[in-house]
Amino acid sequence: MVQIVISSKAGDGPPEWLLVELQGEMVSRQNTGLAGNLMGDLHYTKEGVPVLIVGHHILYGKQVKLEKPFAVLMKHSGLPQHDEVAMESSQEKPTTYSVSALIKKKLIFKTRPKPIITNVPKKV
Repeated sequence: MVQIVISSKAGDGPPEWLLVELQGEMVSRQNTGLAGNLMGDLHYTKEGVPVLIVGHHILYGKQVKLEKPFAVLMKHSGLPQHDEVAMESSQEKPTTYSVSALIKKKLIFKTRPKPIITNVPKKV
């Protein structure tokens, strides 16, 4: 039988994250991937409508509650680190997981992005 140990920090509980669902795909200009890069700016209107600004485009969305929440897990391997030397395999700790965040809501942006156009004064 396999046992998986999952723990959570004591106290207030893990932070809550939001999942963002977009129509289409996001591609970086340099083809380097999106990890660690700024995608856009997320704002909310006075009515609570989420607004995502990506470059020169604006998207309006809505926030919905997920039917089943997700847990973001951090894996802690039982294997020794590169600077540690294991004398015997029996000294290895079992692999454990800790909950680093919960995702209970998601932002859905179903509509196509609209271009942001500013008023350009006519030359006289």
